[in-house]
Amino acid sequence: EMTGSEPLSIDEEYAMQQTWRTDDDKCTFIVLSKDAGSTACNVHDTSRMIGDVNIYLNNADNPHEAELEVMIAEETHAGKGIATEVLRLMMGYAVSDIGVDDFVVRIKEYNSASIHIFENKLGFVETERAPVFKEVTLRRKVDDELKASLAEWTGHAARIEFAK
Repeated sequence: EMTGSEPLSIDEEYAMQQTWRTDDDKCTFIVLSKDAGSTACNVHDTSRMIGDVNIYLNNADNPHEAELEVMIAEETHAGKGIATEVLRLMMGYAVSDIGVDDFVVRIKEYNSASIHIFENKLGFVETERAPVFKEVTLRRKVDDELKASLAEWTGHAARIEFAK
């Protein structure tokens, strides 16, 4: 309800990601929990799936605009900074690999935790409210400041391609 997305099983998530690999207007990253005390990452361990982060390239007037969406579905992982981290990674990917120059999010107005992340952690600003849908729209243009922040935020990341 908070994100507008439906919960999916791990197999449904992987199937969706596989179809999206060939779709030019969508991208999803599956969020896995970290193994305590381990630097290894087993992408086949389905018990570690805790959410996803998505971008949609669906603005015909600006093909370089990406709508972001994140869901940390496992409550035991909420409030630990995971959503912020995966959003930063997705934004870095979107800018460097896809050429995104403008980000937008639409969040239920009562989802103060998500609004806080986008405004206070990622520098988005409110641009619109839709009372009928009880949504707030936030935006962030890609500029030199954001590119520098993304480089800092994502410098530790290693890319792992999933192949089932």
